[in-house]
Amino acid sequence: MRTLWTTLISFSLAGVALCADGRELKANDRYMCSWGAGTAARAQELKLSGVSLYAARQKIQAYKFSKGWMRMMALGITEQTYDSKSRLKPEAIRRGFYEDCVKYKLARR
Repeated sequence: MRTLWTTLISFSLAGVALCADGRELKANDRYMCSWGAGTAARAQELKLSGVSLYAARQKIQAYKFSKGWMRMMALGITEQTYDSKSRLKPEAIRRGFYEDCVKYKLARR
């Protein structure tokens, strides 16, 4: 009897884990993660090319964004990128940011 309960509990936990992994992101969340990853990669490009944080901020302020939240988010991502001591290539930054964002969005569900 004890073996039966252990087996049932383990299968139910495995089923819950599979359901949690199978969740999909909404299109808006996927867009936001992709946009943020691109912003982080551009900020890393500017940083590695020697552009100051002040000049990077000025470029962001001059850019026209399609959504109201994008400007402040872009400024925050740029500032965090400049504060980091990372010398990774922009493509590695883009990939890491996107993966972490997706993990975060899935964990919040």
